[in-house]
Formats: sequence, structure tokens, C-alpha cells
Amino acid sequence: MAENNSKQRIIAIAAVIIVALLAGNAYLLFNKMSQDTQITAQASEIDEQEKLKAELEKQYYESLSELEEMKTNNEDLNKMIEEQQAELKDQKDRVSRLLRDSKNLKSARSEMANMQTQLDGYISQVNDLKEQNAQLADANNQLAGERDKLQTDITTLGEEYQTTKATLVSEKEELTSKNANLSKTVVRASVINVQGVSVEGLKIKGSGKAKETDRADKVQQLKVCFNTTENAVAKPGKEQFYVRIINPTGETLAIEEMGSGIMSGSDSKEQIRYTKVKEYDYSNDETQLCFLWEPKVAFESGTYNVEVYNKGYISGKGTFTFK
Repeated sequence: MAENNSKQRIIAIAAVIIVALLAGNAYLLFNKMSQDTQITAQASEIDEQEKLKAELEKQYYESLSELEEMKTNNEDLNKMIEEQQAELKDQKDRVSRLLRDSKNLKSARSEMANMQTQLDGYISQVNDLKEQNAQLADANNQLAGERDKLQTDITTLGEEYQTTKATLVSEKEELTSKNANLSKTVVRASVINVQGVSVEGLKIKGSGKAKETDRADKVQQLKVCFNTTENAVAKPGKEQFYVRIINPTGETLAIEEMGSGIMSGSDSKEQIRYTKVKEYDYSNDETQLCFLWEPKVAFESGTYNVEVYNKGYISGKGTFTFK
């Protein structure tokens, strides 16, 4: 009886061990199957990564090559293609960064599809620009033909023009000379002559009143007067009379701060210094015009000459003497 119990105990223990071994084997088998599945999935992802990397390189370099082949001798077009190639490089770098992690395979595939779409758009833009350039080239060729024809016409007309040019120039010079002489004659005829040119030396008394004097060392002011004459040729309006006072040594009395300046003579175009200009609203009438000139400098003894100019011509003269 005791021997039977011992055998049964041994059989029970063996059964437990066998069950435990079977359970352990089952666990190990299940674990191995799970690992195999995970390894298979990882291997598949790695294969997909490598496949996408290879496809990316192939797609990128084919795109570069395709764009490179579209270059021409047009600098603007080539610049645009180079910019497109640079943008493709940036997009390739983005996809490469995504492919470093197997979790981003879906995003990487999407970006690669975008690369192809972008390339198609680039190619369309380049082709459009090429077509526009071709149209411009045709237009330029047409314009060049028209230009050549026009140049031929110009040459023909130029020969005719040269034949008559000398005659026209001669006629123009003759006409210009006549017009200049006529204009000069008209201007000369419109000069308003003046008469009674006189100059008085004045001394300012303590009371402020002016007294006439012919002593050079006493003169403080000059009173210059002259009379306009009638001239039917002259048009009514503003007229300027330039008065030139010449001292006994032949120098023109001139002080810019007192209204002096330089005028051009109509005959010789000589630059003539004048003492003062008197402006008058002329109405083809006889009028006495006067002005005071106070240079605040000492006068010399001797005879002074006075010249009055209108339109660049001498229109009157006079003299005066200081002791």
C-alpha cells in the first residue's frame, strides 16, 4: 500500500513537471512567434525605408537631370531652372530627414508625391516660358526683317535727302541771315532816342535839403535826367534805359549795390558796364525821366561823359564837369 502511494506521488509529480514543461514550451513558442512577427514587421519597415530612400535618390536625380536638359542660352530661363533645382534639393532634404524614423514613412511617401507634383509644375512653367521666348524670337525676327527693309528705304531716301540737303542748308542760311538783319533793323528802328541828357551834382545840407554844386569834393549825389522822344515803331510797354557815367579817366562809375551791372551791346555783343538802369512804361510819348545816384565815394575833377542805351544801342549822350 505504501509502495502504491509512493508510485502515485511520483506519477503526480511527474505529471506536474510535464504540464509545467508543456506550459513553458507553449509560452516560449508564443513568445518566439510574437518576436518573429515583430522582427518581420521591423524588417518590412526597414525594407520600406531603404526602398523609399532609393526611390527618393532616383526621383531627385532624374528630376535634376530633366530640368538640366531644359536649360538654353536664355539667362532668365536658366536662372529660374536653377531656383527650381534648389527648391527640389530642399524638399529632398526634408524627405531624407523623415526617412530617418520608420514612423514617418507615410509622411515621406506624401512628400515624395508632392515632389513629383512640384516637378511637373516646374516643367510646365519652363515649357510655357520657352514657348513665350520662341514667340518673342519669331516677333524679333519679323521686326528684324522690317528693320532691314526700313533701313533700305532710309538709305534710298537718304541719297535723295543728301541731294537736296546742301540747297536747303544754303537757303536756310540765307533766310536766317535775312531774318537776322531784318530783326536787327526792326530792333534798331524801335530804339527810343533820348535828348537833353543832363547831370547835376548835389550836396546835402544839414537841413536835409539838396543844393546844386559843381565842386567835385562837395558832391554827394548825382541827379541824372533825360527826355524820351516819340517813336512810332516802338511798341508801348516797359522800356529800360541803361545810363553809363564815365569819369575823366575813362572808367565807368559802377557800384553793384547801387544798381550797377553789365549789359550786352547789340552791335558788337560787347559787355558794357553801366551805372544804373531806369525803367519806364513807355507810351510813344515825350517824358523827362530822372533818378538820383549816391555812390558815397569821392568824385574827381574834370569832364564826365554820359551815355544812355536802349535795347543795346546808344540812344543819347551828354557831358558835365566838376571843378
